[in-house]
Amino acid sequence: MAVTSLNINQEPGAGLVEVNICMLEINIKYEIISSVVCSVCLSFGLIFTFFGYRCFKMVMFFSGFMFGATTIPLLYHKEPVLGAHLGSETKAGIGLGVGVLCGLMTMLVSTMGLLLSGLQLGSLLSLAILLVIGQFHSLTPAWVPLAVVLAASLSAALFTLKWQKLFTIIYTSVFGASAVMLCVDYLVGTFTLPDQVYDVFCQVAPSPLCWFNWAIAGIWPVMGLMGVLVQWGFTAKGVSHTDAAYKKHKKHVKKHRYKELRRRPQPHRRRRPPPLKRYAGDVLAPSYLQSLQERQVETGSSSSSVSAARHTLIDFDFETGSMVPLTAASPVYTV
Repeated sequence: MAVTSLNINQEPGAGLVEVNICMLEINIKYEIISSVVCSVCLSFGLIFTFFGYRCFKMVMFFSGFMFGATTIPLLYHKEPVLGAHLGSETKAGIGLGVGVLCGLMTMLVSTMGLLLSGLQLGSLLSLAILLVIGQFHSLTPAWVPLAVVLAASLSAALFTLKWQKLFTIIYTSVFGASAVMLCVDYLVGTFTLPDQVYDVFCQVAPSPLCWFNWAIAGIWPVMGLMGVLVQWGFTAKGVSHTDAAYKKHKKHVKKHRYKELRRRPQPHRRRRPPPLKRYAGDVLAPSYLQSLQERQVETGSSSSSVSAARHTLIDFDFETGSMVPLTAASPVYTV
């Protein structure tokens, strides 16, 4: 991959060599695997920049995946003994496996995902600041860049846990813009910005950036600011990840409570007897009416009173509701 050209002009008898390393001349032979990876990263970068908060679960997964996938190669780089007997395919498989496990953990536990997102946000912002400062001043001693990155990462993590929606939008915009910037840097053919970051931590004087390097680096703040404005004003408006989690928890509690009610034995209900119909004769006891009838017969009461008693109805069996006339079977005698 050849991008910058060296123009060496040597005058006869002068011995002066003029080297122009900032002439952009794109003459690139792209590799298939690298081009596919770059295209995928570019697509994800655009989605993260403008629709990151809408894809909250995906963002949490990628925050853990990036943490796990980058930790393993760094561990192999610092401790070559660990990967001395492993092939490149085995190392890549281990890195992907650890990245997937970390991604699933951060996706299921949103607090851990927000913590890692804050750490990555602080790291990206501090690295950008150190990269700019390193072009004009020397960053010595070696612990200064590390202290700056650590302090910025912890501060951003705490702020993310405090104001989750705002800093999640900022994280997705910054992370997506950085992915787009690196992809453009690769497509143009320079890919010098990662080397600049590496030189900052290795206490090596970084090479000066050319005008096109500054132009590519300017994609990051511009797209990051645009992503924050677009998400806060349009794509993330009226959306909250906490509401979705609360609704899911409420639905789970309701379902669990319904299962408990179904398992609980139902209390035995007694069936009440049907209401009985009451009549005028139900107020007096049947035995009293019968004795009154016999007394009237014995004393020779008037026919009118006897006839009135004859038509009086009494409920002898009030539970079944059968009606029997009072003087149906007894003869009437008049004197």
